[in-house]
Amino acid sequence: MAPVADFPERQQLRIALLIDADNAPAEMIDEILTELSTLGVISIRRAYGNWTKSALAGWQSKLLEFAVRPIQQFDYSKRKNATDMAMTVDAMELLYTDRPDAFGIVSSDADFTPLVMHLRAKGAAVYGFGAQQTPKPFVNACSRFLYLEALAAAAPAVTGPPEPVPPPPAEEAAASAAGRPARDPAAAATAAAAAAPSASDSPAPGHPVRPAAGLRVPTPELRQDTALMNLLRDAVAATQDESGWAKVGAVGTQIANKASFDARNYGYATLTKLLAATQAFEMRDEGTSRVSVRDKRSSLPRGTPE
Repeated sequence: MAPVADFPERQQLRIALLIDADNAPAEMIDEILTELSTLGVISIRRAYGNWTKSALAGWQSKLLEFAVRPIQQFDYSKRKNATDMAMTVDAMELLYTDRPDAFGIVSSDADFTPLVMHLRAKGAAVYGFGAQQTPKPFVNACSRFLYLEALAAAAPAVTGPPEPVPPPPAEEAAASAAGRPARDPAAAATAAAAAAPSASDSPAPGHPVRPAAGLRVPTPELRQDTALMNLLRDAVAATQDESGWAKVGAVGTQIANKASFDARNYGYATLTKLLAATQAFEMRDEGTSRVSVRDKRSSLPRGTPE
């Protein structure tokens, strides 16, 4: 009897990673590579910049550690970014020669929007990485765009000695009674003021609400994000069955085909957790591969307020 052949491994995507070093932090390269490695094999790794500049000195150790090839591009004139042009030319050459299945573009520069649109039109997926202030046209052009702040928040914390936790007011009173020095009230007020959000931290109108590093956008703010709620509800409606239930996997696919989206940009590890956090959907079979969702409005009698 002939031996049974091993089940063949699923073919992975071949990814070309192109980094605009002028607009990307060197300390995030590990997280970016980790994210892309879940999607396929990063067979091409290049970082572009004028490496004679002291501002890019922090990249040297990262380039060596993660086998990223530095591409030197001098500044031919002021106020003109030759690095962007070099990166775009290489992306086009790779598209028609090496023919990778996907590109990773690391930049916060909207000038790459036409490039991303062309790459996608030719059948290549584009995974973008950039800061929260990245212009929306670039974000929306990508197959998926992940904000570096959200990626940093999801990274494992660096171990070290725990920071001292300030005692609550009751303990301070006890400390004072026992003759021990209490916390400096002025220092406490300063720390509280620094932790409080300022008006300048508020998102611009029409932009999705995104959390500070490590924080989740709370339910009320999610519900107030009209663009987000419409995106989620439209995806559920497009994939639901006769009873209104939609598989979360199908919902995610529908969203990915329509827009650049990642639940981690809102502080949630998965789409399922984000859907549940909105409190606008019923959940079924949570914790299983059959997890499904239904718009709560579909189960309400007509005329009943949500």
